[in-house]
Amino acid sequence: MKAYWNDTLLAESDDTIVVEGNHYFPPDSINQEFFKESTTHTVCPWKGTASYYTVQVNDQQNKDAAWFYPETKELANKIKGYVAFWKGVEVKE
Repeated sequence: MKAYWNDTLLAESDDTIVVEGNHYFPPDSINQEFFKESTTHTVCPWKGTASYYTVQVNDQQNKDAAWFYPETKELANKIKGYVAFWKGVEVKE
């Protein structure tokens, strides 16, 4: 799977995990140069507290376009640290 935004490859992996229709990419599969930590956090009742990244490509930003769970509840252990996308980021094979 590959994740693109503004024709830029953000992540690529043959080992994503699909949860609730979202592909979660292993942390070492993302191109870190395009990710800036955000102060945004949300809580999922069964996964835990999500942290976010703002995606930045050249001079354009997509605020909180990627999220991950640095710590998870037991049922979500398999996606701990994995990164998922939304807000116009295209995930495709």
